Amino acid sequence: MSEAPADAPAPVADPALPPGLVAPEYGTRGLAAVLPAAAGALGVGLTTATRLVSETARGALDLPRAERVCVVLVDGLGHLNLAERAGHAPFLRSLLPDARPLTSTFPSTTAAAIGAFGTGTAPGRTGMLGYTQRNPVTRGLANMVSWEGAPAPAELQREEPVLARLAGAGVAVTSTGPARFAGSGMTVAALRGGTYASAEPLAGRVDAAVRALSRPGLVYLYWGEVDKAGHHHGSASWQWGDELEALDRELARLVRSVPRGTLVLVTADHGMVDADPALRRDVATDPALARGVELVGGEPRAVHVYTEPGQTAAVAARWRDVLGDDALVLERDEVLARGFLGPDPRPEAVASAGDVMVALRGRATVVDSRTQTPASLTLVGVHGSLTEREMRVPLLVAAT
Repeated sequence: MSEAPADAPAPVADPALPPGLVAPEYGTRGLAAVLPAAAGALGVGLTTATRLVSETARGALDLPRAERVCVVLVDGLGHLNLAERAGHAPFLRSLLPDARPLTSTFPSTTAAAIGAFGTGTAPGRTGMLGYTQRNPVTRGLANMVSWEGAPAPAELQREEPVLARLAGAGVAVTSTGPARFAGSGMTVAALRGGTYASAEPLAGRVDAAVRALSRPGLVYLYWGEVDKAGHHHGSASWQWGDELEALDRELARLVRSVPRGTLVLVTADHGMVDADPALRRDVATDPALARGVELVGGEPRAVHVYTEPGQTAAVAARWRDVLGDDALVLERDEVLARGFLGPDPRPEAVASAGDVMVALRGRATVVDSRTQTPASLTLVGVHGSLTEREMRVPLLVAAT
């Protein structure tokens, strides 16, 4: 794997964590720093609620100043996943020697990561804590990707997105992604601001970005097919390699096509591991895991366990006994004390976290067939935990 330059911050393993696990960073070593740093490159001063300062972030990530910035977020393109399959991506491979490896959030999943990325903060500020989480009003599960069963975006997520702050400062901001994301719960919560250019194929999004960058400003471009291929086929599959090749061609075209002086940043929300079906445990069929549990949320690699009153300590102890070395099992207070949800968490935001939170290790997963769809139970590629493969994300920089 290519190394970062000497002055680029890299994720550092927490000595208090089991081997192979990486604590999330919410300063300039984390995904949350990317949009503030882009603002700094544009000369816009801002400070986020977790004290990320745009100019400081720009300097820490060694970004040049620019009149035009394009930030590309590739869902599921972990740093280690990319490095291992870099033969499929000659353009991205050319950027790896100068990559700035960052960490994702905990959980290392799209809803939590996009919330932190979009606001320059952390899940403990945004209240976006996983794929599913308990709605504190209905007490049922809310899906934080589709926003089904979730509170109104403005009720749950109180931090102003960086894109909205840039637009308010007079920067021309354009986001491009699928039409269904325009006005979606996640977009309104974390990525609102400026105009939205709908385009389905990646080539259409690249074209939209090039058009928008004919004038100074910032473009945010999202691509999700790499993640989809990983979930269905695994990150070692030929299908994942094909998606990476297609991505690489279009991003090379993007960099060739934008005006001179444009800064292009490529990052990701999380990486991915391939699950081992033999290490999958189902709460629905395991009495020891089910005892004292009211509801199971999150995802197979990062589980929110909502316990019956007075049962949190006992549930945590049983899960530790059952899962052993396959998981790190922490009560919510421990998660907060370790800073896994970020600095200065809002009490109402972290109230939706599990009473017990479980980060799986190796290739193990925990599911609940009572509430999860059959398709979700058998995903090949999964993410959400604290392993290096899931936590390390790239920041690739191309200055035209």
